[in-house]
Amino acid sequence: MRRALAGVLDLIGILVFVGIGRSVHTDGVTLAGMASTAWPFLTGAAIGWIAVRAWRRPMAILPSGVAVWLACVAIAMVLRVVSGQGTAVGFVAVALAFLGAVMVGWRAAAQVGAALRARSGYGAARRPAAATHVDARIR
Repeated sequence: MRRALAGVLDLIGILVFVGIGRSVHTDGVTLAGMASTAWPFLTGAAIGWIAVRAWRRPMAILPSGVAVWLACVAIAMVLRVVSGQGTAVGFVAVALAFLGAVMVGWRAAAQVGAALRARSGYGAARRPAAATHVDARIR
C-alpha cells in the first residue's frame, strides 16, 4: 500500500507541476498537451524508482525521495532536449525547486507525521500487561 501511495504522490506532483506550467504559459491543459510535457518527467521518475529500488523504502527521503527527484529532473531535461522541447536555465531551476519540494516534501511530512504518531502513542500496537506475581502463581 505504501509503495502505491508513494508512486501516486510522485505522479500527482509531476502532473501538478506540468499543469501549472502549461497554464502559466497559456499552452492549455489538454490531455495531449499534458502527456507531451509530462512524459519526460514521468520517465525520469520511473528510472529513479528503479535505480534506487525505491519500492523497498518508498517513504524514505534518502535515498528514495532525493534520487527519484534528481533522476526525474535530470533525465527529463535530457529527454526534452532530444525531443526538441525547451530546457531554459530558469525552467530547470523551477523544475528542481518545485519537484524537490513535492517529492522530498511529502516524504518529510510523512516522516514527521509518523514520528508524532509514535510519540503520542496513536496507532501503536498494544502490548500485553506485564505479568504480576499473582499471574505467575496461577500459571
